[in-house]
Amino acid sequence: MVRRDKTNYLIQSVAHSLDVLEQFFGDVDELGVTELSKRLKLHKNNVFRLLATLEARGYIEQNRASENYRLGIKCLLLGRRYIHHMGLVRQARPTLSELARKCRESTYVAILRRDGVVPLESAEPEDRAVRIRLPIGNTLPLHCTAAGKAHLAFDTEEQLRSTLPEHLKRYTDRTIVDRAQLFEQLGSVASNGYATDTGEFIDEVNSIAVPIRDYTRSVVGSLAIAGPSYRMAPERIVTELAPTLLGAGGEISRRLGYNES
Repeated sequence: MVRRDKTNYLIQSVAHSLDVLEQFFGDVDELGVTELSKRLKLHKNNVFRLLATLEARGYIEQNRASENYRLGIKCLLLGRRYIHHMGLVRQARPTLSELARKCRESTYVAILRRDGVVPLESAEPEDRAVRIRLPIGNTLPLHCTAAGKAHLAFDTEEQLRSTLPEHLKRYTDRTIVDRAQLFEQLGSVASNGYATDTGEFIDEVNSIAVPIRDYTRSVVGSLAIAGPSYRMAPERIVTELAPTLLGAGGEISRRLGYNES
């Protein structure tokens, strides 16, 4: 059986409808019928019918004040569905493995859940006899893990005060239990773009984490590296691991639609 080229099956009216939607992919927020007609090289009546159809289905809406058109709520819902379908873990998985290979330490991606942070997926170095095994699915504290701080640092002070309990639990001698001191550290995290945990949750285990953002610019997860403190000394964290992790976190964010500009 001869396979026909898929272009033979294109429906012109559907293609024109998609052409209309794609005119809004750039910096423009609104367009009128005349401008769309010029861009698409279609008669105004055809453009109007296309807009009316898209508007009826919620993909286009009209600004009643200017009478111009803009993207509708269905486009947002479709975009959200795409992000959900692709998934944070799916987008992070290749990066986790590459990061573990490159840094020769355990890596993981985590999300915020109620009063803690939950690792969803991890990768371990293959050539380390001593490695950190992450508790996938278990809730870790926010205030003394790098992954947790990577979420907290980008909350407002009001959100922080409602999220964090008045008395922070101590896990090791290095755990910060004073909220004012923690808030000060979170300010540095926001400035530097990454958070660290130097034995604050588990003795002799250090970690570093960066936020992961999506197309809404919201923090939707954190990407972290964890290892024994004798291998992950503060100097190595700053000079080697931080730049690598920032690059990896930025790559996952871009896959989720985040635009820095």
